[in-house]
Amino acid sequence: MESMKGEVVLNIPAQKAWEMYRDDEIISKINPNMLARAEYIEGDGSPGSLRVFKLGPGYVRESTEKIEKVEAGRSITYSVIGGELRNMYDPYKATFSFIPLRGQEGEKCIAEWKAEFKPLSPSIPPPEKAKDAALGFLKHFDKFQLCR
Repeated sequence: MESMKGEVVLNIPAQKAWEMYRDDEIISKINPNMLARAEYIEGDGSPGSLRVFKLGPGYVRESTEKIEKVEAGRSITYSVIGGELRNMYDPYKATFSFIPLRGQEGEKCIAEWKAEFKPLSPSIPPPEKAKDAALGFLKHFDKFQLCR
């Protein structure tokens, strides 16, 4: 299995970023051009729950995710079980983590995206677009927070 990761520094505390990511109503407002809607279709966000992401133009249209692991206030790992990514990679697991920035814990955090994946054929490239989209979306957490 292959993997890739990336991170961005956010000007908000890790706990706040975590709460924003977990709340369907808030996450759907952060950047509607990238993520039009998020919705838990089964469960409450705990392991085993299913969440659908409806993405904006230029991205995969929809992704259905099964939550595998939750470290409350810190990270969430999910497997993609439906949508375009599932047609290219099996498995495809992603983890979003929000880590307090040392020395500035109450002000900043590191938002990390990590994926583990196996392309269904040798011609399928690593999911660079998914990485860029995830990190680009995370960068909007700051802008959204400033607007509220």
